Amino acid sequence: MAISMTEGAADHVRKFLENRGKGAGIRVGIKTTGCSGFAYVLEFVDEIDSDDQVFESYGVKLFVDPKSLLHLDGTELDYTKEGLNEGFQFNNPNVKDTCGCGESFTV
Repeated sequence: MAISMTEGAADHVRKFLENRGKGAGIRVGIKTTGCSGFAYVLEFVDEIDSDDQVFESYGVKLFVDPKSLLHLDGTELDYTKEGLNEGFQFNNPNVKDTCGCGESFTV
């Protein structure tokens, strides 16, 4: 089981961590919400949890709890910029359906 990020996403996270002045990486997870069931969660990691799974892409560490990893296995985190819109994009092969607004998904 593993997750990864593109070089562009890693560069973006690295800049955020440098501006913060601290952090071991980012935690990628899911939470129950929305009309489809799950939503992605990203947060900075200052303290590593003992049950975290750790993956590294382009020198940036990704931390995932075991429960979330079941739904995120194989996911690639990307950072896209199109016109005035920019943000992280999750390329998750486990997603079966998304809600109309794109905020939540089903696995």
